Amino acid sequence: MTTSATHPISFVDALKFWAKLGYISFGGPAGQIAIMHRELVDERGWISDARFLHALNYCMVLPGPEAQQLATYLGWIMHGRLGGILAGGLFVLPSLVLLIALSWIYVTWGSQPIVAGIFYGIKPAVTAIVAQAAWRIGGRTLRNRWLVGVAIAAFLAISILQLPFPAIIAAAAIIGVVGGRLNPAAFSLASSQAKSATVLAAQRAVTVTNTLPRPPIINDNSPIPPHLQWHAGRAMGYAVAGLTLWVGAMAFLALIGGGNSTLSQMGWFFTKAALLTFGGAYAVLPYVYQGAVETFQWLTPEQMIDGLALGETTPGPLIMVVAFVGYLGGVAREVVAGSPFLSGTVAALVVTFFTFLPSFVFILVGGPFIESTRGNLRLAAPLSAITAAVVGVIASLAIFFAWHVWWPRATAETIFAGGMDWLAVAMTLAAGIALMRYKLGVISVIALCGAAGAVAALTGIT
Repeated sequence: MTTSATHPISFVDALKFWAKLGYISFGGPAGQIAIMHRELVDERGWISDARFLHALNYCMVLPGPEAQQLATYLGWIMHGRLGGILAGGLFVLPSLVLLIALSWIYVTWGSQPIVAGIFYGIKPAVTAIVAQAAWRIGGRTLRNRWLVGVAIAAFLAISILQLPFPAIIAAAAIIGVVGGRLNPAAFSLASSQAKSATVLAAQRAVTVTNTLPRPPIINDNSPIPPHLQWHAGRAMGYAVAGLTLWVGAMAFLALIGGGNSTLSQMGWFFTKAALLTFGGAYAVLPYVYQGAVETFQWLTPEQMIDGLALGETTPGPLIMVVAFVGYLGGVAREVVAGSPFLSGTVAALVVTFFTFLPSFVFILVGGPFIESTRGNLRLAAPLSAITAAVVGVIASLAIFFAWHVWWPRATAETIFAGGMDWLAVAMTLAAGIALMRYKLGVISVIALCGAAGAVAALTGIT
């Protein structure tokens, strides 16, 4: 399939790019989207800027990782179903392989002094990163006192009342529906401005004038090929296929281990996580934390912080931290008897499958409708309220991380036991200043804090 008789896009060339993207997609969603924009719009001229941003607007409205969904969408535009599946899969594969390897190193040698020192150093960095995420998202979302109130209510609900994350999201959606009717301006303000940080970053990356010697291959006026045209029967077919894959996978896990087995629990839990990730990976972290750490106890709070650090320093979507969670949960529950490595690897593959399956279904089912209408997608009032609630939840997560890092010997019964770790406090503040004041990159901050932690361990300071 080609989109233009004059300038066809080679399937092999596209495949090479998607494979390359999986290894260079550092920098979080904003950086990943900027890379795709630079390569596909500015340098290769495969797609026009308007079509690129139109696809991104749709992916932003969906739950799940925007950058991975955008890669799937663009691959689907260029080469149909196979192109979309390969583009989205290759975007995730390198990160999955790398995180499995790093998880194995973590489990095998994590107790070594030098390794423990590195992770001691990166915990304060991760705390600062999560706090920065709450500040950044709040800065673009909490545009009026109504949305600020929703954020505060969500913060209190999860930190004081300890309500489950899905209940908070549902309540925020209801508030958005009611608020959108009573005060439409207040609850539409976030949606009118919320192309999100990822979209704004992509737009800032746009070259003002197109310096390419020829127009984009897929441009604003390109005819819609058959595979991009809306067809209700085909959309239903994709939806049924996705549901069949999900049911088949869950049935297989139940068959080999039982409905209450660790792998079955992971499949169901991460399916729900995939459907609740409005607002990006940081939005779903509290839900993953509640389930993986508190409910199922697949890993400890300290291990969750370490996993987030590994996710920040590897290519691919940040939500790939679920592979680390799965790996440690698989090892802890020994899902493959007698082999910690196979236990972790199988569990990491299971959680990755269930986390990303909905993203592919969303694109293949909804993409043709979006392409055929070419309308401007706007977030509805319920989603504005949900986004505001997410800010409060992320702020709660940042405070919870700070508590574990600053009072490492504290417990739920004695919340300030053992005294404050002043070195961890200083490193957290330094990391926050580096991120927010000097705009240092996340990877650089984690590397510097990890090095400082290693030095502290070697010198006996910690």
